[in-house]
Amino acid sequence: MPDTNVSPTWTKLNRQQLAARVAADIPDGAVVNLGIGLPTLVGNALPVGREIILHSENGLLGMGPAPAPGEEDEDLINAGKQPVTILPGAAYFHHADSFAMMRGGHLDYCVLGGFQVSRTGDLANWHTGAPGAIPAVGGAMDLAIGARHVFVMMEHLTRDGHSKIVETCTYPLTGIGCVERVYTDLATLDITDAGIVARDLVDGLGFEELERLTGLPLVRPGASA
Repeated sequence: MPDTNVSPTWTKLNRQQLAARVAADIPDGAVVNLGIGLPTLVGNALPVGREIILHSENGLLGMGPAPAPGEEDEDLINAGKQPVTILPGAAYFHHADSFAMMRGGHLDYCVLGGFQVSRTGDLANWHTGAPGAIPAVGGAMDLAIGARHVFVMMEHLTRDGHSKIVETCTYPLTGIGCVERVYTDLATLDITDAGIVARDLVDGLGFEELERLTGLPLVRPGASA
């Protein structure tokens, strides 16, 4: 566990900056599902001029950004019950059809939140087992195995200073070996056969310090296995 009494020389990404970092890696023409929580912010950060089709598991394809204050439509929401807009050409469909899209491999990318990601890409994001916690699996299991590429977006450390990147997940699993890349407020981490490749560290954060905070061996970009 890191020493919380030492003042860091680096500044974490805020939620909007983290969302923009994720959005930058989603290619033109991709069909994408954004999970509940932090990932919903990615919808407001998509690069201008890049056509990205957003899917919502409650039955919407062609979702737009959040509406301006006062322009919300209570019948137009995402899976997290947040108000959204629709883009020209958007389509509505039955919940069962939406899950068929998710399970059938029709989504290019999904961005999910996470409680833990293991070094081999296992994901735990639906239940911590804490007393009083409400399990909320939703469609995460379907997305984790159905999307062609699975990104996770989360804070690097818990409130207690423990890394969310772990050797083995201790929370109930959402999916096994499903995560390709993790975006945190400290760095971008690629889950590879050669190990966890750390890149895009925030300004002022050294590789060794990130490795210490993570509590696992990390690999520098371009390093041989």
